[in-house]
Amino acid sequence: MGRELSVVDGGRAGPDGRSPAGSVLRVSGPLVEVGDLPDVAIAELVALGPNGLPGEVVAIRGATVSVQAYEYTGGLAVGSPVQALGRPLSARLGPDLLGGVFDGLLRPLATAGTWLGVTAGTGPGSGAGAGAKDRTWQWRPRVVPGQVVTAGTVLGTVPDVGAVEHRVLAPPGTGGEVSWVADAGRYTEAQPVVCVGRTSVRLTELWPVRRPRPVTARRLADQPLVTGQRVLDAVFPVALGTSVAVPGGFGTGKTMLLQQIAKWCSADVIVYVGCGERGNEMADVLDELAALADPRTGRRLSERIVVIANTSNMPMMAREASIYTGVTVAEFYRDMGHDAVLIADSTSRWAEALREFGSRSGAMPTEEGYPAALASALAAFYERAGRVQTLGGVDASVTIVGAVSPPGGDTTEPVTAHTQRSVRSLWNLDRALAYARHYPAVGWSGSFARDVDRLGAWYAAHGDPDWARRRARVAGLLAEADRLTDLAELVGAGSLPGHERVVLLAGRLLREGVLQQNALSANDAHCTAAKTAALVDAVLAAVDECDLLVEGDVTATEIEEVDFSPLLRAAQDTGPDDAAGVRERGTRMLAVLGGLR
Repeated sequence: MGRELSVVDGGRAGPDGRSPAGSVLRVSGPLVEVGDLPDVAIAELVALGPNGLPGEVVAIRGATVSVQAYEYTGGLAVGSPVQALGRPLSARLGPDLLGGVFDGLLRPLATAGTWLGVTAGTGPGSGAGAGAKDRTWQWRPRVVPGQVVTAGTVLGTVPDVGAVEHRVLAPPGTGGEVSWVADAGRYTEAQPVVCVGRTSVRLTELWPVRRPRPVTARRLADQPLVTGQRVLDAVFPVALGTSVAVPGGFGTGKTMLLQQIAKWCSADVIVYVGCGERGNEMADVLDELAALADPRTGRRLSERIVVIANTSNMPMMAREASIYTGVTVAEFYRDMGHDAVLIADSTSRWAEALREFGSRSGAMPTEEGYPAALASALAAFYERAGRVQTLGGVDASVTIVGAVSPPGGDTTEPVTAHTQRSVRSLWNLDRALAYARHYPAVGWSGSFARDVDRLGAWYAAHGDPDWARRRARVAGLLAEADRLTDLAELVGAGSLPGHERVVLLAGRLLREGVLQQNALSANDAHCTAAKTAALVDAVLAAVDECDLLVEGDVTATEIEEVDFSPLLRAAQDTGPDDAAGVRERGTRMLAVLGGLR
């Protein structure tokens, strides 16, 4: 049972030259019990039935082997043959990923037939579709014979396969002298391009999706991931290489917020996993990504995005695997030296797959029927985020953004509760804000960011020493405005002191002029850090002026009657990076307020 599985083998043969085979004993949805399958290991991949449906060994009890199937098991009968493949569930990682759409096992959907199993392409989890073996890629070497390399060394590149440079690396565990290098030209994925010691390196590799790719060291996450969403960048920031949870009930805008992050965040590569979401939503995502131009390169934005679409009508256990497949792809690009962001929408559907399979396999249920291992599984998934030094000696990162869909919006349910313990930031989507058409509906009372101090130091070192002060003041004003709003509903706003009425005004200006954002506006869909800072400074300066007016002879009623719409419209009337235009409008607003003296 402790046998090490091969990662790169296509299978293993017995004494008669054939792979070990067994037969189906029982089928219960995705759970298949198999007999007569000797010398099989936990997590080994098997092919079920005449169609070679992919499955993974999850339990061994005597002579009976329990397998979770990754395809619909209808038609699989007792006595159907089962073949052990001698490797764990692995993803085929190669130059065709960027711009592609794949299922939960990283098999391309564009060329998919009726069956996606072992008999189609090159096997489960391989990612190869029809004709993929014959497709050729341009190879440009960066090493020469006689050169000594280590794991992670860039051996060459494959140009024009996406919006970021695709680097072919010496695989983990290899190293030594380069004995042979293929000339620049076009090669298939099966042809070697470099020989390091006794290891032949090809343009693609297989990697077990449940095994994190190795790194040299973990780095301190102290650099922000700029999302282009003001409420996140100004109040609840996320550091590159950390993890974020986005809990929210139905209709609170989770998918829209995640799409905005995929479109505008500062990462090099985006891996978007549609885990159990509706097919029409995934179709909308694909249409929008194909139509958008990348502000970095001017090419299509989809050319630096990998989409893993495992929708609600696809097999349930492939949904469970899609999360691990996605983070493996993100680590693949991280090892090349890129900053990757994994967006999982949503981890609740992944947890539901664990619960359904656990109920069929007889696992001990805990709260709401989830398996006892749910908390550790969530922690292990988010642990794969990180800013690291790669084997090649460069700094790169994987940032994980996971949506959570609590039933009825109940954030005390197990998936949400366990997730909050495992992440560094929480963007809690507020139903009241969503119903008020305030998007993104990130509530400031239930959200948090644990890396504010580190990110404040980074901003101070990179030209914005006021970021931490600005963020603290915004958070304080919002909290105080919420408290006073509850009080004003009881006694009336007119009975509050002037300074408290200014706080209520400050809350409205921050909500409507800064935190609210229109995803359908060309000017407002995303916002640079400089413009975000200018908007916050303009509002805070207006609030300070109102405080000074109240201390004088001006009443709060006179201040509330001022037309603040030029300040509130500044975000939409200026371009995404027009900080100067915002500052000009802020200056004009101060002049209007000064006229009340």
